[in-house]
This record gives sequence, structure tokens and C-alpha cells, in this order.
Amino acid sequence: MSRKNFTATDKTFLFFNNIGVFLITLVIVYPLIFVISASISDPASVSTGKMWLWPVDITWGGFQRVFQDGSIWRGYGNTIYYTLLGTVIHLIVLLPCSYALSRKEIMGKKLILWFILFTMLFNGGLIPTYLLVKSLGMVDTVWAIVIPGVVGAWSILVGRAFFEQNIPDELVDASRIDGASEFYIFRKIVLPLSLPIIAVMALFHGVSLWNQYFGALIYLSERKMYPLQLILREILVVNEISTDVDDGAGATESLVEQVKTASLVKYAVIIVSSMPLLILYPFLQKFFVKGVLIGSVKE
Repeated sequence: MSRKNFTATDKTFLFFNNIGVFLITLVIVYPLIFVISASISDPASVSTGKMWLWPVDITWGGFQRVFQDGSIWRGYGNTIYYTLLGTVIHLIVLLPCSYALSRKEIMGKKLILWFILFTMLFNGGLIPTYLLVKSLGMVDTVWAIVIPGVVGAWSILVGRAFFEQNIPDELVDASRIDGASEFYIFRKIVLPLSLPIIAVMALFHGVSLWNQYFGALIYLSERKMYPLQLILREILVVNEISTDVDDGAGATESLVEQVKTASLVKYAVIIVSSMPLLILYPFLQKFFVKGVLIGSVKE
């Protein structure tokens, strides 16, 4: 439909719609640009409002302070390891469970779904969860990070909806007639048709593992096992404390310089922790858009 065929109502709607999209884009993009610019700008320019969008008096002191400790690289390695391992285990548990619950011939499916939904309403709480993890011998191990919460009821329900709407019963029945086993059907037919839900679930769970620090704070006591977020939190807290405590005698930096460094570190930490996911997301966007629309349109 060409613009010349638009009615006055259509043009009015399009005008306000474009304004709305522009404002939403501005709200999303401006903070991102501001944080990037503030991380390499002079803190005085940031605090006085001289820097409001683009970098001013560029300095790399914040990033140098963040990366000068070798533990940051160890934290990166730990987080990548936890994220990859946890995401793989998540998919191994999620996909067969969701596919099985999507099949009509499964006996007791409603009872199983009821138990799954029950977990969305009630939670054991922090102390019982910690006691369980401790009794299983997972404290101070990688399993304390990747096993608790490995799959949730919401993920199972979304996966089940995808399989119900995108895997035709006729295709499965035809494969069975040809003599294919259930495992062969799932591995050779179902999984290749399930890339959107695999990408979406992997992204959701991977982001959760990448950003988590509370679980590591509770279950890990050895610093060599700390994930990136806990290392960055430690760096940020130390720099905040250093601005409040001045030994007066052997201080190598003035209080003003400490405040500037803390401000730079704050923005640098945001960039360091967020950039890998921002780089990864565009490659999964096409799957993500299709995956989040599951169930919105039915033929």
C-alpha cells in the first residue's frame, strides 16, 4: 500500500507511531552511548555535565585500573566456563522434557505439568536451598553454580508450546511407520526444526548465568573460582571504599584522584561486563524474534 492511498487517519497514526518508536529508541540508545562515553571521559567533565553524549578529554584510566589485576581474566574464564557448561546442561534437560510433554500419547502428562506449575508458585527459600546444595557436596564446586535453577517451569512451558505448534504429529507418525526410534526422531527430525527455541532458551539462560553473582557469593569461598561479576563487584567496592578511607600518611593518590578513578571504574565495569552479550545478541536476533512470538499466531 503506497503512501498516496493513506487516509488522514492512517497518516496521523503513522506520524505518532514514528514519534513513539523514535522516543523508545532514544531511551534505549542514549544511556548506552552515555555509559560508553563516560567510561573514557574525564570524570570532571562527566560530573559537571560537559560530557552529555560524546567523549570529552578522553582517558583510559578506568579500563587500565580494571584490567591491571590478573584476576579479571580468571574471572572472565570462569564466567565463560560456567555459562557454556550451564547452558549446555540446561538444553540437555529442557529439550527432551519439553518435547515429551508436547506429545499427546504421554501418560500422566497433566499430573506432571501440575507438578511443574506448582514450582512456579512455591519456593523452598534460600536457607533450605543452601542446606541442600551443601548436603550434596556441591559447595565450592562448579556444580553449585550450574545445577541449582538449571531449568525452570517457564522454560519448559515455552518449549512445550513450541514443539506442539511446530512439530506436526503427521511427521512424527510417518517416521515411526518407517521404523525410526523415538531417540532418532528427536535427534534427526525434531532438533533440526527447533533452532529458534534452542537459540532463545540458550540466550535467556546464558544471560542469567553470565550476570549472576549472588549464587557465587553464597556457594563459593575460593577466590580462584569467582565469576566475572563477583570480581567486578569486588573491584568496584574496593574503589568505593578507597574514596571514603584515607590513611593520610602513605597515600599515593589524593582523595580527589581516588574519586575520579572510582567514577571511571564504575562505568568501565559496566562496559566490561555487558559488552560480550551486546556483541553476541545480533547473531541470535533472528532466532530470538521468532522464538518470543511462539503462540502469538495460530493457523
